[in-house]
Amino acid sequence: MPQGINAGDTAYVLACAGLVMLMTPGLAFFYAGMVRSKNALGTIMQSFAALAVISLQWALFGYSLAFGADRGGLIGDFSFAFLRGVGSAPSPYAPTIPHAAFMLFQMMFAVITPALITGAFAERKRFTAYLLFMVLWATFVYDPVAHWVWGAGGWLNKMGALDFAGGTVVHISSGVTALVAAVMMGRRHGYGFEEMRPHNLTLTLLGTGLLWFGWFGFNGGSALAANGLAVSATVATHLAAAAGALGWMAAEGIQRRQCTALGAASGAVAGLVGITPAAGFVGPMAAAAIGLIVGVVCFLAVALKSRLGYDDSLDTFGVHGVGGTVGALLTGVFASAAIQAGKTGLLEGNAHQLLVQAIGVGATIAYSVVVSIVLLKLVDALLGLRVHRDEETLGLDLSQHGETAYDLAA
Repeated sequence: MPQGINAGDTAYVLACAGLVMLMTPGLAFFYAGMVRSKNALGTIMQSFAALAVISLQWALFGYSLAFGADRGGLIGDFSFAFLRGVGSAPSPYAPTIPHAAFMLFQMMFAVITPALITGAFAERKRFTAYLLFMVLWATFVYDPVAHWVWGAGGWLNKMGALDFAGGTVVHISSGVTALVAAVMMGRRHGYGFEEMRPHNLTLTLLGTGLLWFGWFGFNGGSALAANGLAVSATVATHLAAAAGALGWMAAEGIQRRQCTALGAASGAVAGLVGITPAAGFVGPMAAAAIGLIVGVVCFLAVALKSRLGYDDSLDTFGVHGVGGTVGALLTGVFASAAIQAGKTGLLEGNAHQLLVQAIGVGATIAYSVVVSIVLLKLVDALLGLRVHRDEETLGLDLSQHGETAYDLAA
């Protein structure tokens, strides 16, 4: 074993990489249950395809752009392209685990992030257009933002922005892109007039459970070692999810006099999103407070969607964009030196940290919006973003894949 490598840390990070990998199939079930049955398989395929396509993009050059040697604080170079030099030697970002283990762990973050965006344009995007957009978006949005925040020399990293596991990198970038895509592609045909209820909430709850489970690797694994910080981040993750579910159900109960299964699932995911940037910087009670706040705020954001008139099919912006933003800002409020020395927030007298968090949020939103608009227009010109109306009516399962999720005739 190379000098400095710790077997326990390595085993833990590899296990966490597996947990994060499981989140993408979990997301597939979470989303598939919320669409109409004629689009269930097509929705699952969008997440499944991300596992294949982005894994290769990451290995070829994505990892190098995100974590390679800094170029002006904005992007990495191609020093790790084709995984050159990424093997069993200690990682420059985590010296007790092999470089390849760190790369693999980060790969799973890169995979799930573009898959999150699919919830915004569910039931109407051309599959080939999605594949091209996914590669372009990962290359020109995800990889640079990951370098800004996590890369050695990244400008937000040097400024001191706190993002433990991807509130900015993963959730804000994908959430605001989702809003852009929903607006640019327009509403589904019949939206607001036809019934578009979730066809199988059992699948959605199964997906929620897999996401919750996988998030222990997402946040806990971001400690990059089997240590006390990993334990603290995992405890924070669980409590925030529980509080998020409770917050959403409470708000729903007050407004609608009912607590729905979809609401409980959405609230749990909102809590998980909100705690992601803060997990390694806040204690358990602060984590519960963040989850509760984010659960309520995301419920209100989703409720506002119908008034504003845009068709974010599965509430990607309302949960990930809004939840990631609120979570990133609350990290600047609740960060505590008791969890990580020197990492403090507003409540411990460091108002500057909240300003830094706001700069990180604003920069990520602005960059993601502008680049996403350009990429969507490019893909639309090349392939056409949206399926034809008759294909949408038929459903993505048959029109895009020639298969169905449920062969009831058989």
